[in-house]
Amino acid sequence: MIEPLTPAELEAYFQRIGHAGARDASLATLTALHRAHVLAIPFENLDVQLGRPLSTDGRAAFAKLVGARRGGWCYEQNGLFARALAALGFAVTRLSGGVMRAVRGEEAMGSHLCLKVSAERRDYLADVGFGSTQLEPVPLEEHDWQQAPMAGRVQRTADGLWQFAIMSGPMPLSYDFHAEPADEALLARLCAWQAGDPESIFVQNLVVQQRLAEGHLMLRGKVLTETGPDGSSERELTCAEELVDLLRARFALDVPEAATLWPAIEARHAELFGTA
Repeated sequence: MIEPLTPAELEAYFQRIGHAGARDASLATLTALHRAHVLAIPFENLDVQLGRPLSTDGRAAFAKLVGARRGGWCYEQNGLFARALAALGFAVTRLSGGVMRAVRGEEAMGSHLCLKVSAERRDYLADVGFGSTQLEPVPLEEHDWQQAPMAGRVQRTADGLWQFAIMSGPMPLSYDFHAEPADEALLARLCAWQAGDPESIFVQNLVVQQRLAEGHLMLRGKVLTETGPDGSSERELTCAEELVDLLRARFALDVPEAATLWPAIEARHAELFGTA
């Protein structure tokens, strides 16, 4: 059962994402909220990098993403979005997904939280937490989709699951998912693993991403990549102060303690690329 945001929380959420439009349970409202959320709240794993506890609790997500004006990862982003949609009367189902399940197998399931939302007698895949990639909801049916600078496909897998695939853009990627209500215990277990296990890519790498109206901004470690209609550009950060300033200027994240991550970021960069 999804706990809706209270009226006061909903107002604070709308202020956070800059939404002043309609509040009915229509496709137009769903689309407007999805866009506003993704454009306002970045995907980031700073708390994982800083060793702070995380959960799949949508109430904690509200305190962090709205109250503290932070970003978050899928469990937080879609957990918050589900609560907001439920408050407006949308029928919302939390779904369990597996990122790169085609490669990683069944152990990937639970590594991603996405949402099924019903609007105007049609089901949609809503996902404001997949690396800030999906700008708008897409129909939960087999089709090609395009949301510049990205494009991909929603399709059925050979074993009967659904797959959301990004086939072009800054990060070709996919996840498989069940269209039935998520196993919440599985989500909690995979959330804890991704937040704390040394083998987790989120423990190993700083990742901050922001969707732009026609582009995408990604900081992975010390490498900043910006993708837009005319292609991509890339540059490397040089120091802890630049990291903190960049987070504030480009991602609207005021996290001065991120400076303490710089030695680990440089070490990881040297491990991956052979140079600091």
